[in-house]
Amino acid sequence: METTPQAAQTPGMPQLNPEYWGNQIFWLLVTLVVIYFVLSRIALPRIAAVLAERQGTITNDISAAEDLKAKAVEAEKAYEKALADARTEANRIIAETKAEMQAELDVAIAKADAEIAAKTAEGEKAIAEIRANAMDNVQEVARATAAEIVGAFGATADTATIDAAVADRMKG
Repeated sequence: METTPQAAQTPGMPQLNPEYWGNQIFWLLVTLVVIYFVLSRIALPRIAAVLAERQGTITNDISAAEDLKAKAVEAEKAYEKALADARTEANRIIAETKAEMQAELDVAIAKADAEIAAKTAEGEKAIAEIRANAMDNVQEVARATAAEIVGAFGATADTATIDAAVADRMKG
């Protein structure tokens, strides 16, 4: 590669050439001032507004969440109170129902006892009648048998004597 005399005289990069440094520093300062004004007047206020809006939204959401939490706690207390009231009411209804059932049962038992007592009285009356009839029948059979036995021995007995003897034996 051949080097030309003109290439040897010109410096490499223009940014490093001290001739242009004054001009470059001027435009650097102008650019920094423009960027500063654009950021300070347009971009940063918008960013600050967005951040303030976000902070307000977060604060409002936290406040709303605390309100909802307080309402949830109140709702839970109301629910537990309603549940306790419902349990109390259910226990009261159960007690009333048991009392009504016991009263109905007592009435039914009393009615059944009265029916049993009536049937027992009827049964005892029937047994007494049967016993009385049986005793009458036994007395008649005893009289007839006694008259037959006395007749079989060849003796005669009148009815009054036989009746008195049977009555005496029946008494014990």
